[in-house]
Amino acid sequence: MAITLTDTASQRVNDYIANRGTGVGIRLSVQTTGCSGLGYNIEFVDVVNEDDSVFEDNGVKVIVDAKSLVYLNGTEVDFVKEGLNEGFEFNNPNAKAECGCGESFTV
Repeated sequence: MAITLTDTASQRVNDYIANRGTGVGIRLSVQTTGCSGLGYNIEFVDVVNEDDSVFEDNGVKVIVDAKSLVYLNGTEVDFVKEGLNEGFEFNNPNAKAECGCGESFTV
């Protein structure tokens, strides 16, 4: 089981944490949302819970709760800039389909 980050994504996360001034890493989770059912959520983590799985890639700790890990195992997180838009993208081998707007997925 693993969650990985591209060099670009890990640099962006490290920059965010440095600007924030605190944090042990990021939490990657899924939530029920959108037209396909599941959406990605990223937030800063100051405390790791006992039941969390912790992955470290490119110097960044990615924390995932047990419920979300089933849907996220094997996911690669990237950070892309396209024109004026920028954000994290998820290359999830478990996703069977995505909605038209790209905000949610189904497994």
